[in-house]
Amino acid sequence: MSRGSTMLALVAAGSLVLTACGGTDTAGPGDGASGTAGGDGEDASQVQVMTWWAQGSEKAGLEALVEVFKEQHPDTEFVNAALAGGGGSQAKQKLQADLQAQNPPDTFQAHAGAELQDYIDAGQIEDVSDLYDEFGLTDVFPETLMKQLTVDDKIYSIPSNVHRSNVTWVNPAVLEEVGIDPATPPADLDAWMADMKKVADAGKIPLSLGMDWTQTQLLENILLSELGAEAYDGLWDGTTDWGGKEVNSALTKFGQIVEWSNKDRDGLDWEPALQLVMEGSAAYNVMGDWAVAAYDAQDMAAGEDFLYWPVPGTDGVFNYLADSFTLPVGAPHPGGTKAWLETISSAEGQLAFNTVKGSIPARTDIDAAKFPEYQQSAMKDFSSDTIVGSLAHGAAAPIAVSTAVNQAVVKFSQGASDVDTLQQELVAATKSLSE
Repeated sequence: MSRGSTMLALVAAGSLVLTACGGTDTAGPGDGASGTAGGDGEDASQVQVMTWWAQGSEKAGLEALVEVFKEQHPDTEFVNAALAGGGGSQAKQKLQADLQAQNPPDTFQAHAGAELQDYIDAGQIEDVSDLYDEFGLTDVFPETLMKQLTVDDKIYSIPSNVHRSNVTWVNPAVLEEVGIDPATPPADLDAWMADMKKVADAGKIPLSLGMDWTQTQLLENILLSELGAEAYDGLWDGTTDWGGKEVNSALTKFGQIVEWSNKDRDGLDWEPALQLVMEGSAAYNVMGDWAVAAYDAQDMAAGEDFLYWPVPGTDGVFNYLADSFTLPVGAPHPGGTKAWLETISSAEGQLAFNTVKGSIPARTDIDAAKFPEYQQSAMKDFSSDTIVGSLAHGAAAPIAVSTAVNQAVVKFSQGASDVDTLQQELVAATKSLSE
């Protein structure tokens, strides 16, 4: 696999043959106002969309996007195939079974980046490069994002947004209670852990955690904090040794933070874990910026009820992921798929969706002033920070790798392995990346 740029350089939150779904017809979604889509033989009567946006703020974001879709393509029926649970793990399992049975949905949500490589290798998704020209996306998507999305000169998905993984969500009242100034973020991981110890000594939870993928997300950001952006990127292209002393040191610190976290972590999805910070039981949570929508849903105000910083030690680095949509091989309604891809990449669609979901648009031609405070800050950072890809959210490594890492991390967090064993298992889990 060759990427148009290294896995490190990327987008602020990459990665089906479409010139025409198995034929020579190159017609695309067509006139958005008329609701027609595709050319001869391309069924646009409906579009079945598989996502894991089935509850909470994610569901609200999907609903906002669907409203724009209905306006742009009133003759195409939207069929919601969302499946909740596990940060997408349940949806991905059903999707894989459907693809293997040659019963694909019309389109499915996936994380842009290396997560798509397995689908590409299996010939399960189409090249949608032509749609980038047809929709004018090459003019409004950042060059760095375009490079990240490109695999062997082809693009296999269209992103609806960009998220940031390395965000710390903070309860200022908890910090004030234990004598920590919440207005001054710790300079690095060691300073942050010193503050965590103060919280632990006061009988509060220093950092709340949830199920497997949230633990992996914490791990990736501790690695990023300790190693720096260049060496972190090297973990995904073989130039940084997973078996090295620097990684071992980061894993040791990860272990201490996990020990300080809530004991029921394996039974919590991200929102219940974040709720511990929101209600004042915990001081910190590391979560992607979809968390801001959860705060908004409870009418909590940034700067008063909560604060947010880059994970200490990662200031100036944007650990990105992007939700994107595909055209599966054999999609029953390819015209409907193209209509959906047109909407999710349109300025109207990205504005409606991202203002609700807490992410930022992949497009650069949308006025930042139309977004709330957090998104404005993220758009600014995305334009200037060093961009790296998230492991937990598919940008940095294929699904098989992230799954193996998840398994090793959960085993460790449950006390079934020590730091050295975790490191050995991570070396094994990522071995294919350097082959």
